[in-house]
Amino acid sequence: MESKIKAPAIKFGNNIDTDVILPGKYLVIVDPYELGKHALESLDTEFVNKAKDGVILIGGKNFGCGSSREQAPLALKYAGVKCVIAETFARIFYRNAINIGLPVIECSGISEATKTGDEIAIDLETGKIQNLSNNNVLQGTNLPPFIMEILTDGGLIENLRKRLKKK
Repeated sequence: MESKIKAPAIKFGNNIDTDVILPGKYLVIVDPYELGKHALESLDTEFVNKAKDGVILIGGKNFGCGSSREQAPLALKYAGVKCVIAETFARIFYRNAINIGLPVIECSGISEATKTGDEIAIDLETGKIQNLSNNNVLQGTNLPPFIMEILTDGGLIENLRKRLKKK
């Protein structure tokens, strides 16, 4: 994974919970690509088609609230979401996203500064977010080196495998 990401935005509001991100009836699916086919389908039946070539998901406050299912960020990743930027995240969703290799950035004001379709560029290491469609520049949280290493390795499990091989 590169530290710089550029893609069109798809915007959702506040309190997008894990049950909306991936409904419970799909938790029996183990294939991540199959999970991705059902991401956010209750909010936008066309989300998967819109996301397949890569998007940046914009959320409001409390993104990923609800249950602690790690399938929710996994479904987003395999649907084509390159990064989620939100005003705030539920703590467990944030950690689950990092663990499976999906970048997440908190950024105050992102909801007001972005609309669906805007072209967004992010530097994960610095937290700089540029809306290339309206020339707004925002400062999100920067990801520390150890999180960047997890993301670069594709998630926590791959990161641990890599570190164990070195020993």
